[in-house]
Formats: sequence, structure tokens, C-alpha cells
Amino acid sequence: MSSLHILYASTSGHTEYVVGVISDALKAGGIKVTSCRVELATAADFAKGDALLMACGTWNTGGPEGQLNPHMHAFVWGPAKDVDLKGKFVALVALGDERYKYTARAGEHLKTFVEKHGGKILGEPLKIVNEPYGQEEKVRAWAQALMKIV
Repeated sequence: MSSLHILYASTSGHTEYVVGVISDALKAGGIKVTSCRVELATAADFAKGDALLMACGTWNTGGPEGQLNPHMHAFVWGPAKDVDLKGKFVALVALGDERYKYTARAGEHLKTFVEKHGGKILGEPLKIVNEPYGQEEKVRAWAQALMKIV
């Protein structure tokens, strides 16, 4: 992989922070990284990069707890609902809060989306539970592992 495109949803800034740590680690390893908030994304964003990373937090809106961030939900069921990933490798990042039963369940929803749309999951999803601040080493280690499997 020489390039990675990141699609992310962040409302409180936590997911954006994690994506920033990942981007910095990958760029330091020679990977070209671009990113886009899903509020600004189109289905064409899925064609960008040699691989894709989708990231979002877990929310408790729109039904039972453990849902996608509302912006990611609107994107995958709106502009991206008919996308064909054509075997593209997709890495996943999910954030969550240990106070809830379905901690970081957004990752499961993203995995289902990728698989139903012809993509291939790249490695193990990164799950960040609670505040991401202070978990940078975990995030950097995951980014390093990601570089090794592609």
C-alpha cells in the first residue's frame, strides 16, 4: 500500500484525534494519507487510495445503543448505499464508552457495510474505549501493524 484514504465521522473530536494519530504514524512510514469527514464525502471517495480506512464512534441514537455516529449512518445509508468496493481493502476504527453494553459496536456495523459492499477487511479493527487521550501508543502500534500487513 502506498496510499490510504480515510473516511471518518467525528462529532466530539475523539475520532478525528485518533485518525490524526494514525495519519501521522502512517505518513512517518512513507504512506500517502488523505482523509475526509463523511459529511463532506461522496461515493467517489471510496475509489481514492490503494486502501481505505473507515472510522467512527459508537452512538446511542436512532434505536438501541451501539449505533454508528449519525453522520456515518447518514453517509452509508445515503450517498454510499449502492457503492461497490470491488475487493478494496478496508481497515476499521471504532470508538466507544465502557459505560454501555455495546462498547465500540460501530466497528461491527462498519464491518457489515464493507462486506456487503464487496470490500475486504484489512487486519483487526482498532477499538478505542473511553477517552482516546493517553492511548496514543496503542493507536501508533495498530498503525504500525497495519503497514506490515499490506
